[in-house]
Amino acid sequence: MRPIFLFILTFFVISKSYSQVDPVLVNDTLSVNELNEVLITATRTYRQLSSLPLPAQIITKKEIKETNRTRLNNILNEQTGLITVQNFIGGEGIQMQGLGSEYTLVLVDGVPLVGRSAGTLDISRLAVGNIKQIEIVKGASSSLYGSEALGGVINIITDNPKKNGFNGDINYNYGTFNTRDANLNLDYKKDKFSINTFINRNSSDGYDLINAVDANTIDPYSNYTFNTKVNYDLNNNTKLYASGRYFLQDQDYIPTETEVGKIKVNEWNTHLKVNHKYSEKWSSYFEFYATRYKAEDYLNNVSDNTLFSASDYNELLVRPEVRATYNPNDKTAFIAGIGLDHETLVRTDFATNPEFNSPYAYFQYDGNPNEKVNIILGARFDKHNAYKSQFSPKGAIRYKLNDNLAIKGSVGYGFKAPDFRQLYFDLAGIAGYTILGYNSVSSRIPEMLANGEIEDESDILVPLSLFNDKLKPESSISYNLGVDYKPTSSLKLGLNLFRNDIQDLIDTQLIANKVNGSGVYSYYNVNKAFTQGLEFNTTWRTSNNLRISGGYQLLFAKEKEAIELFKNGQAFASTPGSPSFQLNENDYFGLYNRSKHMANLKIFYNFSKHNLTTNLRANYRSKYGLFDTNSNGYLDTYDDFVGAYTLWNWAINKTFYNNYEIGFGIDNIFDFTDTPEYENDSVFIGNIPGRIIYAKLNFKF
Repeated sequence: MRPIFLFILTFFVISKSYSQVDPVLVNDTLSVNELNEVLITATRTYRQLSSLPLPAQIITKKEIKETNRTRLNNILNEQTGLITVQNFIGGEGIQMQGLGSEYTLVLVDGVPLVGRSAGTLDISRLAVGNIKQIEIVKGASSSLYGSEALGGVINIITDNPKKNGFNGDINYNYGTFNTRDANLNLDYKKDKFSINTFINRNSSDGYDLINAVDANTIDPYSNYTFNTKVNYDLNNNTKLYASGRYFLQDQDYIPTETEVGKIKVNEWNTHLKVNHKYSEKWSSYFEFYATRYKAEDYLNNVSDNTLFSASDYNELLVRPEVRATYNPNDKTAFIAGIGLDHETLVRTDFATNPEFNSPYAYFQYDGNPNEKVNIILGARFDKHNAYKSQFSPKGAIRYKLNDNLAIKGSVGYGFKAPDFRQLYFDLAGIAGYTILGYNSVSSRIPEMLANGEIEDESDILVPLSLFNDKLKPESSISYNLGVDYKPTSSLKLGLNLFRNDIQDLIDTQLIANKVNGSGVYSYYNVNKAFTQGLEFNTTWRTSNNLRISGGYQLLFAKEKEAIELFKNGQAFASTPGSPSFQLNENDYFGLYNRSKHMANLKIFYNFSKHNLTTNLRANYRSKYGLFDTNSNGYLDTYDDFVGAYTLWNWAINKTFYNNYEIGFGIDNIFDFTDTPEYENDSVFIGNIPGRIIYAKLNFKF
């Protein structure tokens, strides 16, 4: 009842305040907001969001600021159809349309980040204090961005100086667990030159969920981010851009009481670009991008301080690219580009040092044959030195029925080959877990059983016979069909139906439990799978002061072979103290770590007379299963599940004298946690630490 009461009370207060709003001001503000919704990720050209034929959304700087978010995972977790999922090393990746984090490409200013651990790019390492907006494109985007964009793209656009002279701001946020986040933004702009420097420090004492597991949930850490961007206009037709980013993190590494160590991460990237406009119709750019991600960790024995283990990870990506754009008129754009990805990886847990070289070329047509129709057609060809060359086409169309109603649809093809990690991993990692490449399972599991790392065969959750065949490449066809409806200037409704048909999906799975309480994980092919469902979004901007938005995702994510198996009565399960029994079609739940229902509600209100803003946000996730707990190889209704939950977050900010702002907030108001109930219990949520109370201070100059 408490969440319902809080919602009703907040809605009543802001509704009463709304009755005093000037309607003329409302219309002017709404018009400005519409014009500002421009993104570049979906087509690599500037496009107004409301006219796109693709499922896309923008998270504005205003929303990030008002919700007091400091890390990327926090803000993405509140968006429709997105959920951050914690992998077994503590990092958080993003799930989109039911597809795992390894299929979502994360970009900063249009170029990719590297340093994926077990396929997951830990988005919690990204600060948001210098972000202009976050652009999200859902569905296969391989036609522009390659195989990592099989499920979609998230592009973080950083800010540029807007005013001449020196400008800046300082922001400090302090919260529960001695969490500190401090930003410094410095801008300088004069004539054709501008520079921005961003510095962030983030630290925490970590936390330990009170449970049967004898280890910290998150160990103490501190990290720094340094980011500089320079823009210089040589003339009206030629522009230079250069940026550099450096990230450094130190974290304690204490998986057990008998071992202690450190994890050190450093990452840098440099981005150079020259844009040149030859005429009103022709333009091009040359881009050079390089990034390196290094991680080192060690563990010492507490008793005698001798080295217990050590490992390192060193990944380098170098990418030159040339792109040309041709605009024969204001309704048509052609873009074409060629480039090369050169990637190397040196890692302790690999028997080989892989090197990938992949030249690529892409082409796209974006046109409006008439005022009602927009068509996008594109394709990309990737030639890989280790895998078969791939061709990834995509098409999208939007038809404007009238000024208030439009329908849109898209179809795209994507491909992703198994990487060396998925094939040859043999890693004993943080907190005692083990990750095995698919090809290593058949030999390593019997060894672990023989040397006592696994107690007995009952702790092997997946039959070893499933690892006799080869791990196959995966491909997918993505379908999206949507409707945009705007009955009034203040109300927007959007519905999108989606389906991803996946052949040989590669997923992670817990395959065995170890004596030390951790798990053994590996990769496997879900022979044919699909994720399908719908997303519904609505925004009601009733005034310049009040905005209410909500979203809902319905998701079905299943393996096609499993559906037939359950339908034909060939699946069985057992419960403690009872014999095995037959399962039916309705007992099959689906793929791991997918919730059928997710929803969000956001209420933002601006007390303009008092320079005060406040908001209330709620996020709901229905139950989901992390792995098979009754050893039949599938997730069914008799397995153990993480229960449904709702998180309520609240923030309030007050501005003084235009340049000073203080803020306060509570995340997870009702202190929800889900902890292990017994020793070796692995069905729990490890990235929700409970109620977090924080305060912030911001100063502009």
